[in-house]
Amino acid sequence: PGETQIETDRRIIQQKIALLKEKLKDIDKQMAIQRGNRGQLVRVALVGYTNVGKSTVMNLLSKSEVFAENKLFATLDTTVRKVVINNLPFLLSDTVGFIRKLPHQLVESFKSTLDEVREADLLVHILDISHPNFEDHYTVVCETLAEIDKDTDKPVIVVFNKVDAYVYEELQDFEVDAERHRPSLEELKRTWMARLNDTKCVFISAIDKENIEELKAVLYSEVKRIFQVRYPYNDFLY
Repeated sequence: PGETQIETDRRIIQQKIALLKEKLKDIDKQMAIQRGNRGQLVRVALVGYTNVGKSTVMNLLSKSEVFAENKLFATLDTTVRKVVINNLPFLLSDTVGFIRKLPHQLVESFKSTLDEVREADLLVHILDISHPNFEDHYTVVCETLAEIDKDTDKPVIVVFNKVDAYVYEELQDFEVDAERHRPSLEELKRTWMARLNDTKCVFISAIDKENIEELKAVLYSEVKRIFQVRYPYNDFLY
């Protein structure tokens, strides 16, 4: 007997999936070649939960126009730009945002992002501090990074973005539910600085360009440190 319409549709879909997988393999090969041709510059990767403002930060630091939109997976591939701060050049990658329990079907699609993270010398973990679940997002990203990158000693800068949108909800005298209380921004800064210990952290607003110079200074310091370890006798850049 001939194929039913459902069987025909299924066969066509499977053929398309096979074709897309082959295209993904070709893209991965091209990305690997590009990464190999980037020379010896320090590599910095922006990572974080989806929709936290990574592309906006990328645009500010690189002065380029990377697509940025307030929606899930606005960035679907890896963008790499050369950035220079105080004469010190490095490569900056904008990666796909992580989500909780990323479906296995999507892992292959995000392989280039995962490779960028693995090969980065420095990670910049961006958080949307205005989101009520930003602490959970921090945990999800840290767990995902631990799964895809076994280099647990890789330096990380934690950037708390969207301070302009953070809302302080003071606990009223008649309220006893402390979980409903949102601390002030200053309280939050002290708490996270203590929690992160030696990890560098910066509080910014990418939209309002608040504290961007502080972020650049921290980036410069960390990239310079990595460069000095890698090339101890090449101090002409700094």
